[in-house]
Amino acid sequence: MNEIMPKPLFILEMANNHMGDVEHGLRIIREFGEIIVDFPEFRFGFKLQYRHLDTFIHPDFKNRIEFNYVKRFSETRLSRDALKRLKDAIVAAGFISICTPFDEASVDLIEEHDYDVLKVASCSFTDWPLWERIAKTSKSLIVSTAGATLDEMDKVVSFLEHRNRQFILMHCVGAYPTPGNGLELNQIDLYHARYPQVPIGYSTHEEPDNRDAVKLAVAKGAVAFERHAGVATDRYKLNAYSSTPAQIRAWLIAAREAYAMCGVSGRRRDISAKERNDLRGLQRGVFARDAIQAGEKITPARVFYAIPNFPDQLVANDRSKYAEMIAIQDILPMQPVVSSAITVVDSRDKMLDIIKDIRTLVLKSGIKLQNRIDFEISHHFGIDRFYQYGCTIMNIINREYCKKLILILAGQENPAHRHKVKEETFHVLYGDVWISLNGKVEQYSAGDLVTIERNVLHSFGSKNGAIFEEISTTHIKSDSYYEDLAIVKTADRKTAMTFWIDWLEKPIR
Repeated sequence: MNEIMPKPLFILEMANNHMGDVEHGLRIIREFGEIIVDFPEFRFGFKLQYRHLDTFIHPDFKNRIEFNYVKRFSETRLSRDALKRLKDAIVAAGFISICTPFDEASVDLIEEHDYDVLKVASCSFTDWPLWERIAKTSKSLIVSTAGATLDEMDKVVSFLEHRNRQFILMHCVGAYPTPGNGLELNQIDLYHARYPQVPIGYSTHEEPDNRDAVKLAVAKGAVAFERHAGVATDRYKLNAYSSTPAQIRAWLIAAREAYAMCGVSGRRRDISAKERNDLRGLQRGVFARDAIQAGEKITPARVFYAIPNFPDQLVANDRSKYAEMIAIQDILPMQPVVSSAITVVDSRDKMLDIIKDIRTLVLKSGIKLQNRIDFEISHHFGIDRFYQYGCTIMNIINREYCKKLILILAGQENPAHRHKVKEETFHVLYGDVWISLNGKVEQYSAGDLVTIERNVLHSFGSKNGAIFEEISTTHIKSDSYYEDLAIVKTADRKTAMTFWIDWLEKPIR
């Protein structure tokens, strides 16, 4: 629907409120047309209903006024020319023209009158003969769902999507009027979750003075809103669920207020300078715990965090596990650490490159991962040497038994080590792996199993990249004994992070 509604769409439903009087119908369109010019941020549609009464009503019941709908529709009947006059007035007043057909002949007339949009009423939701006729049109569609089961909704959505039709699905409750506790606005959330590619709207029958429902519908992400509208006169009264021009104006003001409160969507909101300054005032400044000499690393143990903070001073929020800070001036104890006194070596970009390469390996392998993934990137001799020495570990489960996924990039090697408590078996899932057991090197490929018993010195690597399962007894952090003592002395040789499965698809920044 985006080509006809780049802004939220508000639909005014005349139904039979023209009372079979074309001049009264024209008055309704005119009075509401005067309102919509004050709301340029919205798009507006005006909707009529077409019924071919000669065939819509059974011949034996045409004059049976004891049937409410027969009486109502017969008394408010308009000629084809009168209906065309109303449609032309709708367009002239600046509305999108919308019409609901209740039978196949009415679809013919809608096409003849060249309406912009065709609306399917809730009572026709599973009227498959009518759907087959509608499917032959090229009109954009709006579909109300009152009374429909989820199974019926699935069928209609599938019917339309298989035909590449553009449509809005409208949450609707078919009670006239609908009390506040019967509006069921959480259904909008259900529709969004079940049909994520379908725009969702709200067709309302609440009491005309209710302005809360539209605010809630806006907040829940509805993109189209429908309300019955009419003009009361000494001759014509309005029903209990139709709104006067004044009530529609108040309804639109409420929607405007709701959009203002909800703010931007689809992107992060703009942060004002005042907000940033106010928040900075509450942030803890970085202070030297003891004397720091020029050239020394500013490790977490060398500083403390406290308020107040001062201009140019680092704050706790500036600290990052990827950023190594080195003093370029002497800093006295208890003094603020200012940006002009330090230099920063930031490894974040290097870490992002690593993550991208890991993602590429996972995608090439075709291995399916769980929704939440806890990573452990091992860089035994520092991030700069990760592509030579290291690996990536995905921790799956660690109980009395343990399962991990080990990822080795092309040309990478994990240094020799042993476990005294843990026994483990490697199951190669993808790629090529070489494994050294007590100095004996063997090559393995997908499907191979290798068991590493306790106290066996082992290392592994890959020429082209590989993924294998590690299945073991309980993993204990202190149970890895590296042959190279330089690794043991390196405090920050692992970087832990958590991703959700969509990291495989969205951009990494």
